[in-house]
Amino acid sequence: MTATDDGFSALKRFIEQTLKIQCNNYKEDYIKRRLLSRMRSTATTTYPDYLRYLHEHTPELENLRNALTINVTEFFRDADVYDLIKKRSCRPCSMAGKQSGSGAPAVPREKSPIRSPMILHDMMALDKSLSGQITATDIDEVVLKRAKEGIYSEKAMGKLSAAQVQRHFTKLPDGNYQVKPHLQELIRFRPHDLMSGQPISRYLDMITCRNVTIYFTEKQKDELARMFHAALVPGGYYVMGKTEYLGREVEGLFTPVNSLQKVYTKKD
Repeated sequence: MTATDDGFSALKRFIEQTLKIQCNNYKEDYIKRRLLSRMRSTATTTYPDYLRYLHEHTPELENLRNALTINVTEFFRDADVYDLIKKRSCRPCSMAGKQSGSGAPAVPREKSPIRSPMILHDMMALDKSLSGQITATDIDEVVLKRAKEGIYSEKAMGKLSAAQVQRHFTKLPDGNYQVKPHLQELIRFRPHDLMSGQPISRYLDMITCRNVTIYFTEKQKDELARMFHAALVPGGYYVMGKTEYLGREVEGLFTPVNSLQKVYTKKD
């Protein structure tokens, strides 16, 4: 099945207005591949046909949103990246994004990095002086709701040790696993559109945005890098996917910690 470009612009406008996903920030080939996948699933053969289908079948909107926003769940994917961060004992200077009562940034202090809820919990258990919070964001509020429930399949546990699973998860009767409250309390879930141009927060120790920008235009990649730079504390960490890269216009904003694993620190 092939689809012509006829009606592609109208379909993009509908997506932007209805799903609030800015198609022009993504590579056109990526958008078309995702659309064609949904068109095959709905037995539509042209963009106008699929647009009519969307108008007539509201549930397909959520299927399309999921197709355009990649949702993959597995703990510690690319474990060597996390191992690198742990072995280096990175220490961004900050108060984990917290602010003083006056609204000014809290006084920096040296501390271990915040890497994941599991690692953060274990660090805080060993050192009672540490505190921190992780903000998890997504444009898709359905995905955020599912993440907040903290229920994962057995497959998602694949990279975890038996001890980690036992310590941090409860096995449910249906075979899935649910995150225990001590981890849920460390995470704040918030909707956020990376295309908004506004960071979710300031004074962050670390931003992990992996395997996302490969779908963006060069202009959008650079804008994201500038936004992340503004959101990080001095020396804060930006962790990218292994196939991603910093554009020439923004590579001077960061210092490579490990170019192969795509771990960088913010330059002042």
